[in-house]
Amino acid sequence: MHQSKSELFREYNDMKFSNIEYIELMTFGDYERPMFVELFGPLVGLDNEWRAQGASQDEIDMVGFDWDYVPVVRQCGGNTGIFEGYLKKILEETGEHIIWQDELGRKMKICKGYSTEPLPLDFPVKDMVSWLRVKKFYEFSEDRIDWEKVENSCKLRKEGYFVVGYIPGGFDTIRELMGEVNGCLAYYLQPELVRDIIQTLTNTSIKVYERITEKLVIDQLSVHEDMAGKNGPLIGPDLINEFIKPYFSAVWELLSSKGTKLFDMDSDGDMSPVLDILLETGLNSMHPFEPAAGMDIVEIRKKYGKRLAIRGGINKFTLTKGKEEIRKELEYKMQPFMIEQGGIAFGLDHRIINGTTIENYRYYVNMGRKMLNLPPLDPKIKGWARMAF
Repeated sequence: MHQSKSELFREYNDMKFSNIEYIELMTFGDYERPMFVELFGPLVGLDNEWRAQGASQDEIDMVGFDWDYVPVVRQCGGNTGIFEGYLKKILEETGEHIIWQDELGRKMKICKGYSTEPLPLDFPVKDMVSWLRVKKFYEFSEDRIDWEKVENSCKLRKEGYFVVGYIPGGFDTIRELMGEVNGCLAYYLQPELVRDIIQTLTNTSIKVYERITEKLVIDQLSVHEDMAGKNGPLIGPDLINEFIKPYFSAVWELLSSKGTKLFDMDSDGDMSPVLDILLETGLNSMHPFEPAAGMDIVEIRKKYGKRLAIRGGINKFTLTKGKEEIRKELEYKMQPFMIEQGGIAFGLDHRIINGTTIENYRYYVNMGRKMLNLPPLDPKIKGWARMAF
């Protein structure tokens, strides 16, 4: 009787993937087994909920779930983002929040105890004149390259580490400099400003990676955008084609010619209206695929096949419901054809949200491992690595 590939996966006691094994999996190559990961970990405050429910410290620290992972070099030696900006300093701290000046000169606020991301209170760029005051922080200099880190990355890559190179987001940088509303309007009202900002990012990224790739192979190019919400992306395919595609394509053309295999984007929300144009830039991997925003990885896989690798995609909100709902979600997402094709690291679509009981999370982990034919959890094995890169 014919057995599917999922039925033939042998059990592994080592949940660690080498860079070569991970690349083979995510490029639909010759991989040996599926991957089950935790992308981001718990939201602030979930540790207290779990502790009150009797979770062990290993579970609270996430090491008790023995997630699959690939050891990653996140600092490969090249800085393509803001460099030598303004001096960071605390402006105000209370029992409820902290306000500080960041490297762009912005006032940033974070609320203690429940917030994981700071909120900008102002923005440095309003027009070309104000952009020119901070442009120097994005321009290329040889000091952006730390050759000791490059050499160390070469060594670690030979030992199986996965080397990641980053570029600033085309949309994300505009938002960080101008704010969400003014940034979106700038594509229409100040297109030359947007072009100059993105061309600066392009020039710096190209010059950094031209130098680094003479010595080091970057396994994955990564970019953080977060350009969408539940109702869709904040800019459409035409604007991406005009402003961002030339940037992404230029960097990807360089890196792919030097051996880079994966180009991954991190964006929440419904990205389906712009996936086609993003794939034209060279993008071939994405996370976290939020079901609440309509990002159904089964339908996406049916549409794009081996053109797009997937990380995440399992509905985090399902874990606040009953075990039957969790099982149904896993049965749908972990269909045989999803497992057998490769090109996917199964995991939650973002952080583990408050209200997720430890009992439900244990059930999710154990049921997912069972469906993927991974070995049962062994309390003697401890390990976890955040897979958001």
